[in-house]
Amino acid sequence: MKPTPFERFAAIALVSAMSLSIVACSKPVETAASEPVASTTVGTEIDDTVVTASVKSALLADADVKSVDVKVETRKGEVMLSGFVDSQAQIERATAVTKAVAGVKSIDNKMALKTADTTVGNKVDDGIVTTRVKAALLNDASIKSLDIAVVTRKGEVQLSGFVDNQGQIDKALQIAKATEDVKAVSNEMSIKK
Repeated sequence: MKPTPFERFAAIALVSAMSLSIVACSKPVETAASEPVASTTVGTEIDDTVVTASVKSALLADADVKSVDVKVETRKGEVMLSGFVDSQAQIERATAVTKAVAGVKSIDNKMALKTADTTVGNKVDDGIVTTRVKAALLNDASIKSLDIAVVTRKGEVQLSGFVDNQGQIDKALQIAKATEDVKAVSNEMSIKK
């Protein structure tokens, strides 16, 4: 019997939470000497992972929201929604669905409206651009690239997520703008509180 989308997300959330707890226990905290970074506990990280998975599951289960176009990230109960959606109604519905999820303390809505329909060729090109930007971010040790989500729509790259400081935001924007075939970059990143 094939697992339902909810069962797959629940399994992913469980594995992610277990992996995160193992990694977090052995991971040193990297901070810039001049800028303190708000820290979190392993328990908070696990709670945030569970909230993220729960929000993704709720969005996937909602017929009015195309959850594959919405990125979900959580930091201390604050849920950031980002990505490109078809209508304002989808933004409002995604926000309402997210508010109903247990553990969500606040919502930072960074979703943007799609400007026009895309073709298969645009989607392939955007996938390539997204991969290039992610690779370039991973290649730079001065930023925590795994904290940054990358979405591309017709060459416009949207960067979102919670990062340690303004320097990481500036560096990520610089890297994305310098990446081949990037037409524009939208900053939806926030500094960790």
